[in-house]
This record gives sequence, structure tokens and C-alpha cells, in this order.
Amino acid sequence: MNWNAGFLPAVHQGTVLETAGDRPPIANLFPRQESSETLEREGRAFLKMLNLQHLSEHPGDSQLEARIAGYELAARLQMSAPEAIDLKQESEEKNRRFALDDADIGPFGHQCLLARRLVERGVRFVQIFCGAENTGSKKIRPNWDSHEDIVRDHGYWGRILDTGASTLLGDLKQRGLLDSTLVICTSEFGRQPFMQGKQKGGDHNPGVFTAWMAGAGIRGGTSCGSSDPLGFQADGNPTYSYDLHATALHLLGLDHEKLSIYHDGIQRRLTDVHGEVIRDILV
Repeated sequence: MNWNAGFLPAVHQGTVLETAGDRPPIANLFPRQESSETLEREGRAFLKMLNLQHLSEHPGDSQLEARIAGYELAARLQMSAPEAIDLKQESEEKNRRFALDDADIGPFGHQCLLARRLVERGVRFVQIFCGAENTGSKKIRPNWDSHEDIVRDHGYWGRILDTGASTLLGDLKQRGLLDSTLVICTSEFGRQPFMQGKQKGGDHNPGVFTAWMAGAGIRGGTSCGSSDPLGFQADGNPTYSYDLHATALHLLGLDHEKLSIYHDGIQRRLTDVHGEVIRDILV
């Protein structure tokens, strides 16, 4: 799953927020019954004591440590998350700019507005998705993975991405948050520059695709690398996912060559044995 911790310690896995349908954004966010603050505090303290006692019998258990941290996080979420995810606090003008009332743009706009509220409240990493199946005013689209009709599908999702992402960047800048927030927009591959069979779509193309970054430390209005005339392969100063990761870590104050995690009997880097910081796009 995209929000798990991979080979990082389990404590780094994310908290999933539901932004579609009538389900609450976070499951079991609100206690089933009211209780006093003193009783809640004493109950958490007792649970923590039991957990630590159990952990002392199983030292170095990453999943157990993550579970303890998860319980503590859940308690903090019950105190802080309801306010953070309450979009009713936003102005009508803000809702209009994020197009929340638009059946097609609104779901992604909701994610973008929620992302800004989380960043504003100190959440250090937020991941949102553009292209998930959307039950808006039109039929469900096959998202960006368009094997059938690129013009139809990318035209549809391009409008959604442009609206949400541009509004998010403007909102972060207006609130003085963009200089301290690194925004990355990327995918896992591009599309081939020719039709797939008899379809009007295109197959996967790992040979070249575009990612963009904005905010903390990024020099706006610049680009790095190019493709061949067909957009089939990288041609001229190619960069790779390892370089993107190395650059992001650099902007977060981390040296990707020194940061490693012990996993399956070996110290592993997030960039493996690859990666160079893309200096050309930095301030």
C-alpha cells in the first residue's frame, strides 16, 4: 500500500484520511462515549505502562514499537484532528477557489485544501492523489493510466490537477508557508508517444516522464533535462527517481549518502547506491 513504511521502521507509516463519501475522515476518531479528561489521561497512562512492560520483553521489535506509538498518536488525533479536518471553518471564497462544489474538481480540491490545513498545523508529510476513481458528474474515468483514450482521460484529469495544485500553491504562498514546504508532483511513469494497438491511448513509458517541484529551496521557472523529439526516451542531462529522492532529502536537511536504515541484515539507503542532488533547480 502506498502509505505504509516500506523498509523504514513501522512507526513511519502514515494515517489514512478518507475524503470521499459519507464515512468519517479517520475511523474511530471520536470516542464511543463521553468520559472525563482525568479518566482518559489515567487510562492512557495505564495502557502505556502495560505496553512498555511488554516491549521490554521483546526489545527491538519495530512493529510493537509502532503499535505503541500508534496508540499514542490515536489519542492525540482525538484531541486535534477534528478541528484540523473541519473544512466548515474555511470561507466561501476559499471553497470557491478550490472548486469544492464542482462534482469533478471538488474531490481533489478537498484533498488540496485539507493538505494545506494539515501543513498549517505542523503535519510534516502529507500525500494526496489525483486520478483516483471519481464518481463526479461524469462516468468513472480510468484515471491517468490511460490505455484507451489519452485525449479524453488526460484532458479530464488535467483540468482537475491544474485547478487543485495551482490553488494549493497560491494558498501556501499567501499564508507564508510555501518557503518552508516542499511540494512534489510526480507519477510512476509516462505514456508512450504512439497509440496502443487499436486504442487511442498509450502504454506505460518509463523512458521519460515529467515531475515538478515547488517551494522550499526550489528555483522557480527552471527545468532540467529533456526528451527526444518523440517524447519516448530521455535525451540530454537525464535524471532518475534516485536523483529526485536525493534532492528532496537534501532540501529536508538530510544527506542521502549518510542516511541509512537497518533492514533484512543490511544498512540500506533510501536512494540505494545511486542518486545525485539536482543542483540546477535549487536556489
